[in-house]
Amino acid sequence: MGHDSILIQDDRGQDAVPIHLVNTEGFEAWSKKLAPGQRAALAAQKFDGTPHQVGIVPDGDEWFAVGGVADPDDLSSWCMARLAEALPAGTYRRAGGDPGPALHGWQLGQYRFERYRQEDEPTGPRILLTTQVKRIEPALAEAQAVCLVRDLVNTPAEDMGPAALEEECERLAKVHGAKLSTTRGDALEQGFPMVHAVGRAAARHHAPRLMHLTWGKESDPVLALVGKGVCFDSGGLDVKSSSGMLLMKKDMGGAAHAIALAGLVMGAGLPVRLHLIVPAVENAISANSFRPGDVLRSRKGLTVEIGNTDAEGRLILGDALTLASEHGPDLVIDFATLTGAARVALGPEYPALMTRRDETAAALIAAGKAHDDEPWRLPLPEAYAEWLKSDIADTNNAHANSFAGASVAGLFLDKFVGTLDDDTPIDWAHFDTFAWRPTAKPGRPKGGEAYGLRAAWHMLCARYAHG
Repeated sequence: MGHDSILIQDDRGQDAVPIHLVNTEGFEAWSKKLAPGQRAALAAQKFDGTPHQVGIVPDGDEWFAVGGVADPDDLSSWCMARLAEALPAGTYRRAGGDPGPALHGWQLGQYRFERYRQEDEPTGPRILLTTQVKRIEPALAEAQAVCLVRDLVNTPAEDMGPAALEEECERLAKVHGAKLSTTRGDALEQGFPMVHAVGRAAARHHAPRLMHLTWGKESDPVLALVGKGVCFDSGGLDVKSSSGMLLMKKDMGGAAHAIALAGLVMGAGLPVRLHLIVPAVENAISANSFRPGDVLRSRKGLTVEIGNTDAEGRLILGDALTLASEHGPDLVIDFATLTGAARVALGPEYPALMTRRDETAAALIAAGKAHDDEPWRLPLPEAYAEWLKSDIADTNNAHANSFAGASVAGLFLDKFVGTLDDDTPIDWAHFDTFAWRPTAKPGRPKGGEAYGLRAAWHMLCARYAHG
């Protein structure tokens, strides 16, 4: 299923196979209402209401489906995802209620990344009906944004280099009537010197660039979305191991999140002045690679000694966050596949969240909990800032010990997020996200994945809602 397929439709009483949702506690009482042959059919399928189980029950000349859930009265985003994966093609409706939040997982349960394969036996769509018509369009938009992140991250680096990310930004601008400017070549070296330095070793067709998309009324509050677009990360001269490099097509996952979130913002017409900023590079190895020990100049004017060329994402984000800060933002959110330390601490499911303001963190965490996309806050401790000191430059890009890697990376970025004209620190949130699912779950195949996207989106809806 491509990310434009529509698998949720308005229930107008059309023919549909019923889906009954039950849990283990209620299964026995529910099954007593069935005919003996129907109970035998479920017993043969070992169905007992365990979450994500799927059962098919004959009913005269027809049949109906049964799905196991944790609580039929309180569905999550993923309660019906396994049904969407496993049931035959056709049209379905939930018996005795609406799917509610489970619409999300139904749409995503049929996602397939098929760019490079020929499907032997394509399965038809499974359509889910709902009487909650107003939920359909937002649910589709959200699921399609997640699918876009998955598609971009799953695409190999040769086909998803800086030029391809630029094409994605061009597509977004065209769809929503936004303005896009791209900086490359000499202008990049002058205006965004760290982006240029990280990306200059790549082949010409993967040359570095920075995309800056603007949309919305200039009188509206400025929302800046920044995404790390390292389209492949070899580690540079501090080269990664083969196992460490294997998944590095996903190192543009932050850019994928920012692009998808920008599409949601524009599609919903949120009353903001949007700035989407995507620095796009390949961290390659060549005779002109930047080196350990080099000192780079930044757009902000700070000089950065390179302690490790594999800490390159924070360099390109530094220049991008400086640009974002120049527009007097009400809020800056960046997404980046930034540190292995965040994954060691939190695993793949929980994006690490760092913010300057407690209330911004609380709003993002509450939105994430409500939509099954919870971030986990890590600190930005001033006590660790000294670890980034350099003997010859304003700062180092990496610290020498193995402690608090995610927070120290956040402290580096914090140097480039400025203040407003009245010296108020800019409201800023940083997501250190994995962008990859190592093992499949219902509705969530192994591969590229959005973590933190829905949390950020619903927080923005609450913050900038119309009227």
